[in-house]
Amino acid sequence: MRHRVRKNLKFNAKTFEHRKAMIRNLLTNFFVHKAIQTTEKKAAAMAPFVDKLINVVNTKDEMNAIRFVMTYLYTKESSKNLFEFVAPKYKGTKTSWFTRVTPIKYRDGDNAKLVLLELV
Repeated sequence: MRHRVRKNLKFNAKTFEHRKAMIRNLLTNFFVHKAIQTTEKKAAAMAPFVDKLINVVNTKDEMNAIRFVMTYLYTKESSKNLFEFVAPKYKGTKTSWFTRVTPIKYRDGDNAKLVLLELV
């Protein structure tokens, strides 16, 4: 049985708190820099959260959106970039697939596949 097993989040060596902190760190850096270089699995795990945050900012009223976004982002700078620059660009156009994953190379140390995750 596969109860409570998510398909795209397979970091079995990490605890739930570690996975959550890792995703939050990646999201914070992603909205600050608008693109991030990471491994393929981390990018696949992070993409649904990017879609969710952009949709929340575009659909909910501002105060509830701020409260929701700050549960996922660490810094004020990243949430400000999300509200002022990223989300208005996609308002009314589409509701998903805001990111593009481009393969870059294989990492030298452990041969992990590195990708560039960026906004479309």
